[in-house]
Amino acid sequence: MATRAQILIPIGIAAIIIGVVGIMSIPKDAKLEQTQFPRGLIKIDNIPLQVQIADTRPLQTRGLMFQEKLPYDQGMLFVFDDESVRSMWMLNMQFALDVLWLDANGKVVYIQKDAQPCKSAIETAACTFTNGKNAKYVLEVTSGFVDKYNITENSKLEIISI
Repeated sequence: MATRAQILIPIGIAAIIIGVVGIMSIPKDAKLEQTQFPRGLIKIDNIPLQVQIADTRPLQTRGLMFQEKLPYDQGMLFVFDDESVRSMWMLNMQFALDVLWLDANGKVVYIQKDAQPCKSAIETAACTFTNGKNAKYVLEVTSGFVDKYNITENSKLEIISI
């Protein structure tokens, strides 16, 4: 029978390797602490939001990393070329988020409330969120937004300008 150390040491080594590979795979331009995102205006159930737009791979990888806060009237909208299953990670996040996955018609198909940030790169697997539904857009807002504004899977995104 294997001892506790014989089990935990390989798991620990694997976690460190996964964390290092994850950090190394971040595109160089996504690692910068100050990144300028295009801005836009959307509505979710007639609630207006100023959004930062992540519509390229480097901007999508960078996301809200290192940002210290996000007021309730702001968010980040990830815009993808097509509908697919999307995973969102919370690496280098400073606060919790509500994350909404939306289809090409702007209908909310999944909601992850109170997604907590990773405390380290080793925890990346534990703070990556996904679902089995296709999404063209992902909207990140401050944790509590979904409950505050009664957002549901029947909610609808309206793009004003992006």
